[in-house]
Amino acid sequence: MHNNNCRVCGFDYGSPPWGDDGQTPLWEYCPCCGTEFGYQDSTYAGIKRKRKEWIDGGKKWLIESEKPHDWSFDEQIKNIPETYK
Repeated sequence: MHNNNCRVCGFDYGSPPWGDDGQTPLWEYCPCCGTEFGYQDSTYAGIKRKRKEWIDGGKKWLIESEKPHDWSFDEQIKNIPETYK
């Protein structure tokens, strides 16, 4: 099973941001937290750093128009893949 969620914020990207093999990043940006898949989420330390920056910065969406009207940080963060929490 492929994981479609951002390693930093848990956003459901709709397709695996690290490719079908889980090893080949898309090099695209998460519309929620702004993480560049393959760069800021390539190490556990990078993931933790980016997550802290995003949260400390007010959890602002990179692409505000993609933010669901009923968005919940508490619900979305639960979707972070277990390995990257």
